[in-house]
Amino acid sequence: MPHVVVTAIGADRPGIVAAVTGVLVDQRCNLEDTSMTILGGHFAMMLVVDVPADLAAEELEEAMGEVAERFGLVVAARPIFDVGPGATPEGDEWEVSVYGADRPGIVHRLTALLASRGVNVVDLTTRVIGDRDRPVYAMLLGVTVPSGVDVGSLEEELAQAAGELGVECSLHPAEADIL
Repeated sequence: MPHVVVTAIGADRPGIVAAVTGVLVDQRCNLEDTSMTILGGHFAMMLVVDVPADLAAEELEEAMGEVAERFGLVVAARPIFDVGPGATPEGDEWEVSVYGADRPGIVHRLTALLASRGVNVVDLTTRVIGDRDRPVYAMLLGVTVPSGVDVGSLEEELAQAAGELGVECSLHPAEADIL
C-alpha cells in the first residue's frame, strides 16, 4: 500500500486525535509512524499513514475537511515514497542532552557539528523549563553515530561547542525504550 504523510496543526483542545484518526479509519487507512506534541500551546501532529491504493493524498486531505474546520486545524496530506534498506544511515544509537541559558543558534551549531561528523539526528525535542525568573533551555537529541566515528572525540567537540554557547552538553548511549 502507498504511504501518505498527514500533518495537522491547531490550538490545543480535547478530541483532535480522536477526530483525525476517526477519519483515517473511515478511509481504511492504517497509522504507521506518528509524532504528536504541544508546541507553544498548539497541537501538532505528523503521521505516516498506510493508505489503500485507490485513495489519493488529495482525497484524504479533502476527507479531513470537516474535522479541520471543526477544530480550526491546518491539515495537509502528501504522498511519500517508500524508502528501502540503507536509506537511513546505520550506526549506534546515542542521546545528546543540552541544558543552559536560551540563546539563538544552539540547535544549529550542535546539529551542524553532528552533521559534519556524519551523525544522523533521528529525534529532537526542545523546551524552555524552570520558572520565569530562571528559565533553562533543554534539548534532547536521539542520534545515530556511524561505526567509524570516534565517540570520545565527538564528545570533546560537543563539549567545546557547548562551552562556547554557554550550555552543558552530554553524550551517552541510548537506553532501550518501548518504542
